[in-house]
Amino acid sequence: MLSENKTTANLNSITDFFLELDALKHVQRQSYISGGERRENSAEHSWHLAMACWSIANNFKLQLNMETLLKLALVHDLGEIDAGDTFLYAKDRSAAHHAERSCLQRLSSHSGNEIHNLTDLWEEQESGQSREAMLLKAVDRLLPFLLNINNDGKPWKEHCVSRSQVNGAHAFIAETFPEIHQWLTHHIEQAVAKGWLVND
Repeated sequence: MLSENKTTANLNSITDFFLELDALKHVQRQSYISGGERRENSAEHSWHLAMACWSIANNFKLQLNMETLLKLALVHDLGEIDAGDTFLYAKDRSAAHHAERSCLQRLSSHSGNEIHNLTDLWEEQESGQSREAMLLKAVDRLLPFLLNINNDGKPWKEHCVSRSQVNGAHAFIAETFPEIHQWLTHHIEQAVAKGWLVND
């Protein structure tokens, strides 16, 4: 028998919490999936981020807590359930974390939630300085960039994004993960040459 716990959990409350989490599938991002036929949603991005972090950690033989890394990836966009996705180059992006934090508090207090450190994990990925959080932030920028170049810069062209905006958004990676930053810089130059980014 799977569970020998004499206390019966309230499955109605648990499954209601699962539906709350399912709402992340409805949050549309600016990036298009490979092939460009539709935009990706935030739940897809979270899965992609978890897999990419796992892969990079192994490829570069990083000494990280893999359980923590994967948990950070899975929770990092949960706040968008209430706040929605904020485009990386939006002018009001700096205020987005307030609504996201409120959403995490709401989810954390849900009667069906038994992930007791849900808000702590979210705070760690939001502003933490652990090696796991730093890798997560670098890969979180890498993936939409990868999708953008795979789709001929489609979101960049739609929003008239410039070289300086992209350089600025990815500058921190030079210190935390120089290999990724070098790869990004090379492809930024190619994107400018192809007219996908405004050359300012």
